[in-house]
Amino acid sequence: MEEKISALRAQLEADRAAVHNKEDLSAFWQKYLSKNGAVTGLTKGLRDVPKEDRPAAGKLINECKTWAEGVYETLAADIAAAELAARNAAEAVDITLPGTPNPTGGLHPITLVKNQIIDVFAGMGFQIYEGPEIEDDDHNFTRLNVPKNHPARDMQDTFYVAEDIVLRTQTSGGQIRVMDAQRPPIKVLVPGRVFRSDSDATHSPMFHQMEGLVVDRNITLCDLQGMLDKFVQSLFGPEVKTRLRPSYFPFTEPSVEVDVSCFECGGKGCSLCKHTGWIEVLGAGVVHHNVLRNCGIDPEVYSGFAFGIGIERIAMLKYGINNIGLMFENDLRFLRQFKD
Repeated sequence: MEEKISALRAQLEADRAAVHNKEDLSAFWQKYLSKNGAVTGLTKGLRDVPKEDRPAAGKLINECKTWAEGVYETLAADIAAAELAARNAAEAVDITLPGTPNPTGGLHPITLVKNQIIDVFAGMGFQIYEGPEIEDDDHNFTRLNVPKNHPARDMQDTFYVAEDIVLRTQTSGGQIRVMDAQRPPIKVLVPGRVFRSDSDATHSPMFHQMEGLVVDRNITLCDLQGMLDKFVQSLFGPEVKTRLRPSYFPFTEPSVEVDVSCFECGGKGCSLCKHTGWIEVLGAGVVHHNVLRNCGIDPEVYSGFAFGIGIERIAMLKYGINNIGLMFENDLRFLRQFKD
C-alpha cells in the first residue's frame, strides 16, 4: 500500500504541472478526488491489506487524501488569482487618457417656441390651461358657434372617435371650459396638440396650437392689436409690426388674419414673404356674442378677444424650416441645430 501511495503521489505531482485553467482543474479533480478518483479509490484497497496492518495503511491513505485536497485547493486559488489578474488587466483604465464626453440634449424647436410664447404672455398676466385632447362635439364645435352643417365637421377634416367624440381640431374647447368655470375678468392661454386630417409640407395631421382668450369689460379689437404687437416684437424683433386683415371664423366677430412685417427683409419683399413684405402668422377676432352666451356670460356687459397661434408655423418662420415633417422625424442632425 505504501508503494502504491508513493507512486500515486508521484503521478499526481506530474499532473499538477499541467493544470493551467478551470477545465484542467476539473479534470484533475475527476481523476484523483472524485467518487471514482484514484485517491478516493485507495480506501477500497484496504480489504486486501492484512488486518493487523490496516490501521497504519488507513492512516497513510488519509494523509495522502488530505495532501491531495491541499494540492487541489492550492491549484484552485492560483487559477482564480490568475483569472482575476487577467480580468483586471483587460479592464484597466488609463487615467491619463482624455475622457469621452457625454453629449447633452436640448429642447425641441416646438418646445423652445412654446416656452417663448408662454413667457411673453405670462408677462402680460395670462394663466395657462390645458384641456383634454379627446373632446366632445359640444365643446369642440357647438358652443363655439360652429353650426351642424359647417364643413369643419366633415369626416375629411375631423378625426371622429365616436359619433359625438372627436380628437380636438383646435384648443378653443379649453376656452369654453375656462369660461364655464370662471367669471370675467379672464386672461388665459390654452396650449396643446390638435388633430386634423391634413398633410403636406406645411401641414401635419397632428400639430400644436396655442389659443388665447381675454374677457372683460370694454375689450376691443384695438386691445388685441396692441397685445399682438408686443408678442411679435418679442419673438421676431423690435422693428416688426402687425396688420389685421378681415377674415371669418364662426367663434369671433369681427374676425381677422394677423400679418407681421417680414423680419427677414424688413418689409421690402423677399422669398420668405413671397415679395409682399408681410407674413401671415395667426387668426384672431372679437369673441362672438353667441360664444359668450353659451358660457353664461352677458355680451351686453362683457366683451373679449381670442387668437390662435400655430406653434409649428411660428417655429418654421423663426428658424427657417421649410418642411413641417422635419419636426416629427427625430433626426439628430436636424435637432442639434436648435441646441442652446
